[in-house]
Amino acid sequence: MSLNSIFQYFVPKDKKTFFPLFEQAASNVVSMATILVEAVNSVNPATREELFRQIDKLENKGDELTHQIYLELGKNFITPFDREDIHSLATAIDDVADYIHGAANRMNLYKIDDFNEHIRKLSELILQAGTDLEKAVRELKDLRNVRAIADSCIRINSVENQADYVFDRAVADLFLYETDAIRLIKYKEILAALETATDMCEDAANVMESILVKNA
Repeated sequence: MSLNSIFQYFVPKDKKTFFPLFEQAASNVVSMATILVEAVNSVNPATREELFRQIDKLENKGDELTHQIYLELGKNFITPFDREDIHSLATAIDDVADYIHGAANRMNLYKIDDFNEHIRKLSELILQAGTDLEKAVRELKDLRNVRAIADSCIRINSVENQADYVFDRAVADLFLYETDAIRLIKYKEILAALETATDMCEDAANVMESILVKNA
């Protein structure tokens, strides 16, 4: 092996690997959240079913992107930031996708056709958090715009706090007004999955804030 070949092995390939993959994964989350909002606002069962199928396909795409990031982490000796942070960020973004998919899957399997204001609001909050997540991820490649990343992370934290309130209010309303125990359980599971998706957005924001501190 030539000296140049050895040198090339140690040169970080993040411009062609990690950052594009992170951006694709974050964009995929936004696509899933956008479709989720459309689904919970649709009154047509057939349309909703098709939208849920689209979410299912995008979740599989997210899994593939996450797996690719893990593979690149194993192949690259030098990484753009801490290996642990790369792994944690990839996992958090994948978790957002998983919980969006989990909520949509339950809606479909449970044959829910009455999406109350709490479900619609949580879905909108997921989209808000996902949009800010994507914005922050796109700034990571050079870390020049630290303020933009920090501001997006702050907004994600604010959205997560709003989601906590909506979830608590929604569960309280269920116990106050829902007399069908099975229906109560179905709605509570869906609400919990939606709220957890915003938690995972916050986890991703926390990782990015950690990256900012370490690379300041």
